[in-house]
Amino acid sequence: MIYDRIEQYKLYLGIHPRLDRALTFLAETDFSQVANGRVELEGDEVFANVMDCSTVPDNPTPEGHQTYIDVQYLIEGEEIIRVVPLCEAGEPIESHPDKDLWLYRSPGVPCPIGSGRFLVLFPTDAHAPNIAVDQPRQNRKCVVKVKMW
Repeated sequence: MIYDRIEQYKLYLGIHPRLDRALTFLAETDFSQVANGRVELEGDEVFANVMDCSTVPDNPTPEGHQTYIDVQYLIEGEEIIRVVPLCEAGEPIESHPDKDLWLYRSPGVPCPIGSGRFLVLFPTDAHAPNIAVDQPRQNRKCVVKVKMW
């Protein structure tokens, strides 16, 4: 997991070549010019999903991915993403391999995002996104999917 401010993105360049593309995209894009939907960066290797979403009071089922790294970034708003190492998440309660998605029951540690913070979640990290900081609200979010393997 990487948790930092987007201005610091250059510190993480070189970890993974496709992650470089994702971080540079987040740091250098004027999202006021980007419509919601899928943004192709490198086909299925690196792509972004820009969306409006609502936060919820709680998200009791962290998700994990085996193929993709998630880079979570809020364009507008704030939320909490709870993170737990996958080795501590227990057995999946639900799995959807065709969607690269496994769900768990584990509390995790809260990481607030918004205000320029981003979160890189590797296949070793389970995460529960879209949790309200105080009360549910609308956010604009970009999640970049980076193929790990």
